[in-house]
Amino acid sequence: MTPDTRLLGTAQRLGSNALHWLHRAHQAGHGSLPPDTTIDLSDPDTAYKPLGESALAASLVLRDGVAGARDLAAAGELIEFCWHQLQSGNLLYERQLRFPNLTDPLETYASFARSGYRHRQLDELLGSLTRLRATHAAELVPNRRLAVANARRVIGLDHRPDWAALAAATWLGATPEPWAIDWSTGYDLTHTVFHLTDWGARPDGLPAPLRSYLRDWLPVWADIWLEVGQWDLVGELLIVDSCTGEPVCGLDPWERLASAQHPDGLTPRDTEPVDQDPARAFKDHEHTAVVAAIAGTVTLARALGAPPVAA
Repeated sequence: MTPDTRLLGTAQRLGSNALHWLHRAHQAGHGSLPPDTTIDLSDPDTAYKPLGESALAASLVLRDGVAGARDLAAAGELIEFCWHQLQSGNLLYERQLRFPNLTDPLETYASFARSGYRHRQLDELLGSLTRLRATHAAELVPNRRLAVANARRVIGLDHRPDWAALAAATWLGATPEPWAIDWSTGYDLTHTVFHLTDWGARPDGLPAPLRSYLRDWLPVWADIWLEVGQWDLVGELLIVDSCTGEPVCGLDPWERLASAQHPDGLTPRDTEPVDQDPARAFKDHEHTAVVAAIAGTVTLARALGAPPVAA
């Protein structure tokens, strides 16, 4: 089937605008770690996680390679900024060394490793931790187990999880009654797909029954969250749509999400007013910009036939 050129054009503009908004925001100092940051982060979601999310978006733009030269340059500068903020990996290493049961250093490092940024001591530490029974006994919710497994796969650690069992343990793996979905399980199912397919690069990682289930119900779920203006979740569902094969949600969700995006590329998370303070606006809407940038690149890559990642 010939790709919908209007859909692809909208996806490209949405993703590019979001990427450059992230790039400019970081250049302006938003999302930077305070100078006195140590490995004992009291609230990693506000200071540490946004860097990892921006690095993830940049790494996928660079991996998929379907963006124009300007976007690729912005993605390269963005991931370089994030790596520098994390002390060229030293902060990740020290945090993982001090807190061996945490998974956020591993997961954050995966985005950098995907783009060729390596830290020898962290590689050695993660290799050692992967061989421990304690590491695999960590009590994580099912889609988080998939996140960790995919991070290890991207980094190249010697670990062969049972992907089918991990998938079956998730909310999506049960193919629940579609009307039982809520906001939280909506995010759970999107991340299940992201990690099983490594953000669309391994489409065969999604079991066929789950793919069929998603293709039946994604348009319905997208309509629900479009109706209430939950743009962040809409964006995540559009990423899932491209991870399942030929998109089934159609052009309308893309156009409505693009209409919600501001001229400068800020992509609001919902219909609430956007704070006029740039720092607050970044904090509130950084995640949705990451989602939009990823949605654009994954959708283009799959439609244009970017080759799947080898096993």
